[in-house]
Amino acid sequence: MTDAMTPLLSRSALELAAMIRRGEITSLEVVEAHIGRVEEVNGRLNLVVAERFEQARAEARAADLRVGSGVGRNTGGEPSGGGEELPPYWGVPCSIKEAMALAGMPNSAGLYSRRHVVAQEDATGVARLRAAGAIPLGVTNVSELCMWMESDNSVYGRSRNPYDPSRTVGGSSGGEGGVVGAGAVPFGLGSDVGGSIRLPAFFCGVFGHKPTGGLVPYTGQYPPAEGALLRYVTTGPLARRAEDLMPLLRILAGPDGKDPGSLELELGDPASVDLSELVVLDVPDNGHTPVSADLRRAQGRAMRWLQEQGARVERLEVGPGRLEGLRWSLPIWAAMMAASEGSSYRDLLADGAPFSLGREILLALLGRSRYTVPSLGLVAAELVPKLFPGGQQRYVDEGARLRQELAERLSDRVVMLYPVYSEPAPRHNKPLLPPWRWVYTAILNVLEVPSTQVPLGLNRRGLPLGVQVVGGHGQDHLTIAVAQALERGFGGWVMPPL
Repeated sequence: MTDAMTPLLSRSALELAAMIRRGEITSLEVVEAHIGRVEEVNGRLNLVVAERFEQARAEARAADLRVGSGVGRNTGGEPSGGGEELPPYWGVPCSIKEAMALAGMPNSAGLYSRRHVVAQEDATGVARLRAAGAIPLGVTNVSELCMWMESDNSVYGRSRNPYDPSRTVGGSSGGEGGVVGAGAVPFGLGSDVGGSIRLPAFFCGVFGHKPTGGLVPYTGQYPPAEGALLRYVTTGPLARRAEDLMPLLRILAGPDGKDPGSLELELGDPASVDLSELVVLDVPDNGHTPVSADLRRAQGRAMRWLQEQGARVERLEVGPGRLEGLRWSLPIWAAMMAASEGSSYRDLLADGAPFSLGREILLALLGRSRYTVPSLGLVAAELVPKLFPGGQQRYVDEGARLRQELAERLSDRVVMLYPVYSEPAPRHNKPLLPPWRWVYTAILNVLEVPSTQVPLGLNRRGLPLGVQVVGGHGQDHLTIAVAQALERGFGGWVMPPL
């Protein structure tokens, strides 16, 4: 990476779009700088699994021709009052999670039996970003069937963390977290049913927003979703700068006439949020899964800084009468997912072919299975509720109670700071033992509330720290406003020393 490229690789997408509109730089120059960064890091990190660089260059040239024609600019270079204005992300590069359909690109979701599948049209979220002027550079790696927190599969192999390649990027939007964290794109598009936006964003030191359930249509993604799962799985942005989160969410949000789970919600404005009128609940852990000391200290620093800005801080330890349901995050999430009317993970993994769990476990032990070990573990986990008659409904009911309590505690002036994970980016395979520490993010999916992962600098080992800001249903602008404030206080994303 040359010194001349560095400023372009650190700016927000909004800044880059404004520079392009004003004629200070061309879209092609911006696209080339980011392609160069992808090429610099991808051989070591395996983040972008299929590129469309030539198409992106052609789209950038076309964008520059339109800017050169004066469309959407007055004599000062700003959008004109009359005539057509350029879309907000005109000529800016981005990346797309491989499980989302991007016309002409692979769409396997990391499943070996789908390795030859190519998307014929764009998913709704992808189409909306492209209509807003964004230029995809390619698609990024995922976990197998998007259901584990390490991005590793038999189609593309393993992705590695830009801050330390011996550590995970997270999953399932792990390639997205890694490519944004490496400075190779200003933003990307991910999806999240158990933490798949926030975990990669946290491990890779960037911002990630999980929207309110149903706010963004799921149309055009694999694996498919049905019933309540359409509200639990969410689509949202990962970005190196917080100012891009709300504009991107506005572009992505709203029903598309295809997804029956999508909602029409009025979005607020982060600029309207006054920190001096805010109440921040400090919840240090879920009362069950321990959190590392450096993450506790980072969350404490964030709380103190918000307090210095005028917010009122309340410490809330999980216990009787105080969000006690968070202690049961794992069985609540599992029970509500199982009750969501979706296809079983076993059937999705088999993809219509014969499947024997015992045989695949044996093949995995011999290093010959086409499936990853976490996937086989998830198939086995699906059998657990059947061993405890009545247990599933008990935890579905417990989830409903927790959702109601959280709705009562969070309002248009109250947010919660909560850990994203139990420790900074772990080494590869470590998340398997124990395999449930992602519950800090997963529980919020089935509660359908918004959450924004916020980077808080690096620890002594150079690994990203962070915290998630949780809001009430439909209060996405509130969590994003706090993310923007914490970026001012702590600096946000830090370019990794690759």
